[in-house]
Amino acid sequence: MTQKYKLTATVVSQEQLATDVYSIWLKSPEIASQAQAGQFIGMYPNDATKMLMRPISLCEIDAQKGLLRVVYRVTGPNAGTKEFSMLKANDTLEIFGPLGNGFNIEGTQDKRVMLFGGGIGIPPMLELGKQLAKQQAKVMFVLGYRDQVFLAEECQQYGEVYLATEDGSLGTKGNVLDAVKQNALQADLLYACGPTPMLKALQTYAKEHDLMCYLSLEERMACGIGACLACVCQSVSLDEHSHVKNKRVCKDGPVFLATEVEL
Repeated sequence: MTQKYKLTATVVSQEQLATDVYSIWLKSPEIASQAQAGQFIGMYPNDATKMLMRPISLCEIDAQKGLLRVVYRVTGPNAGTKEFSMLKANDTLEIFGPLGNGFNIEGTQDKRVMLFGGGIGIPPMLELGKQLAKQQAKVMFVLGYRDQVFLAEECQQYGEVYLATEDGSLGTKGNVLDAVKQNALQADLLYACGPTPMLKALQTYAKEHDLMCYLSLEERMACGIGACLACVCQSVSLDEHSHVKNKRVCKDGPVFLATEVEL
């Protein structure tokens, strides 16, 4: 069982990737040695008035150097994420992790895999693509943006990249499935993280094409360990913990098979 740590991490570096989108590298050997693609950490603001952690997906994991990378969006002038954006090298903050269940990549050798990322759901696809490339899978990234593009060039290290933008300024005009159709893409397995409408569309697409599909859900979280039930989603089967058709996104997920959840 993966051990969870709550500890003080040191900021190695930080840069701005797009408007309100930031990338930060943290030194945390304990968590980096345990973490897997698709998991997340809780980041705690130093402001005592903001008590709850901010759950943020892991974008990259360097276990050898003990480093974690997270890419996040600042959600407002008074948000905890605004405080994170002010951090500089050698600053410290409390983090908790690794949390949740990551992506299952067993049996992916020589498989064609499509990785769908939408908006701030794109960052976890980078580490996933890296791990799948190590498994010798054929990786295709299908990334959807509202406006500014980020991380697309980095994804090119591990596979082909296809873009979809709402205004058509780059790649396909429309959504990620429009990009799939325009480029006649085909795959054996799907992975996705992004807004619920995108995940719901991919859930339907996977069912229609009889494809296994893993979805990473985005939900507001409080505890990160499944105790508070603040982040439940509707499931197909009864949950052993709550005895209703719910799953705890922070503990049972955030990654689920598309056939396990109702969106």
